[in-house]
Amino acid sequence: MSFRLVARRLLRTKLLPIFTPASTLHSHATSFGFKEVNEDEKSQLVGNVFTKVASNYDIMNDLMSGGLHRLWKERLVSELSPFPGMKHLDVAGGTGDVAFRILETINSVNRRAIADTLEDDLQQETQIYVCDINPNMLDVGKKRAQQRGLGEQGSLIWVEGDAEKLNFEDNSMDGYTIAFGIRNVTHIEKVLAEAYRVLKKGGRFLCLELSHVEAPVFKQLYDYYSFSVIPVLGELVAGDRDSYQYLVESVRRFPPQEVFASMIADAGFQKVQYENLVGGVVAIHSGVKV
Repeated sequence: MSFRLVARRLLRTKLLPIFTPASTLHSHATSFGFKEVNEDEKSQLVGNVFTKVASNYDIMNDLMSGGLHRLWKERLVSELSPFPGMKHLDVAGGTGDVAFRILETINSVNRRAIADTLEDDLQQETQIYVCDINPNMLDVGKKRAQQRGLGEQGSLIWVEGDAEKLNFEDNSMDGYTIAFGIRNVTHIEKVLAEAYRVLKKGGRFLCLELSHVEAPVFKQLYDYYSFSVIPVLGELVAGDRDSYQYLVESVRRFPPQEVFASMIADAGFQKVQYENLVGGVVAIHSGVKV
């Protein structure tokens, strides 16, 4: 069965799983997995996680998802509808997985009606910014770009930066994507506000994130796999059980689909919607700045 057919058949869920809103935590506390930590500690703890997992990040993604993360990212990029000459920001995208797909899509866009000289100009104007707070993840992405022959590609720009305090001008981006990153930030609201700020009018926000499963039997299987298998895989393959224990815990602490959609709308976005994939294991949320 094709991925698109599966995606169409999956229904949106309104599950309210284990989720601890900020109001139930100490005013200067936040969650790191199932632990309560001070806000100023979280970014360092998350940074340590991704420093540890950077070298095995893509291998573990393949193992944990059975390769499905590739299809999910392709779906994300297809929803973005990249175009030549666009200025795009991919946040928490250090390894380049989403950015490469965006650039490849732009390179393969059918532009028969565009004159060759204009086509070349648009290609040069295309700018895909890969922003990540962790330099180790960016190093992995730069090496992968070299391996793909994209090392000298002027359209790819690597930036070390914080999703909560972006160093980009207002109304400067045509698109914004964040894949498997927003659940790791300290203040989701600040990330959404920054995404809204840097997007041009008509610009699209797209977020791909692990989410919540509703179907009872599937949820039991998913929980077992998450808590009993993924940490063991992390220990066997990456020699790091704790980081992958944090990963599955962070998913359970992330807001349910409907709650996160409301947060996106509260940030000012219009036409907010989401699509569940694989029964809610992941969800793609989107919104438009008007």
